Amino acid sequence: MSKTIAIAGLGWLGQPLAYRLNLLGYKVKGSVTTMEKATLLQKNGVEAYPVEITDRGVQGSVKALLKSSDYLIIMIPPGLRRNTGADYVLKMVHFLEEIKQAEVEKLILVSSTSVYDDSQGKVTEKDEPQPETISGKQLRQVEQLFANSKGLKTTIVRFGGLIGGSRQPAKYLAGRKDLNDGDAPVNLIHRDDCINILVNIIKQDAFGTVFNAVNPYHPKKSEYYIQKAKELSLEPPTFAESNVDEKFKQVDSENLKKVLDYVFKTSI
Repeated sequence: MSKTIAIAGLGWLGQPLAYRLNLLGYKVKGSVTTMEKATLLQKNGVEAYPVEITDRGVQGSVKALLKSSDYLIIMIPPGLRRNTGADYVLKMVHFLEEIKQAEVEKLILVSSTSVYDDSQGKVTEKDEPQPETISGKQLRQVEQLFANSKGLKTTIVRFGGLIGGSRQPAKYLAGRKDLNDGDAPVNLIHRDDCINILVNIIKQDAFGTVFNAVNPYHPKKSEYYIQKAKELSLEPPTFAESNVDEKFKQVDSENLKKVLDYVFKTSI
């Protein structure tokens, strides 16, 4: 009998992940924010449910989403950049109550390397995150919320900056002048590697751990984005000089190699 995987958040990463897991023989279902999106996905063969998680509670077909699920993958971003005023931690507290009621036991929480501050410099999973931004602090609180929840075997995956498909940050930086942090190393990961890593965690039953997930190639931002702009025939950005005493974050993924024996497949 095939295992059932629920994905909370069938977006840019969640949809292709669902298709891959289906091909591998898993039963997959997932959530979107509206009935219209759910109907469209269902027409494309994806078992999708409308679920909206707010700081007031969880609305929609959350019980159907979680029912009889062997694994749950949560990839719901904080959304704090949109200044909605929503409390991400409170949203996840409400969602956790639903997860407990459904008796889901194994969970992957998709987090971000923003839980580390630039001042921490080079970091691995051994380093305790010391976030300074609002989104970083809320992400860290949510990590701890799930990691410390009794009865749940939670694996936390901290993705770096996501690229792939039409998502290439160089497009948004093209032609911009005097950008900051040109000497900072990039901490990026391609969507294909994101999907491979999540699949490997399930296949290898690697629950109860933390993974940083960042491509090991860390060129300077100025070098990387100027080169990418040229490859895309765009006007390259320019960068201001960095402060010689400034520290920059570089995230390394030691546990991917140690625990999953994972080798990155796609260049950034």
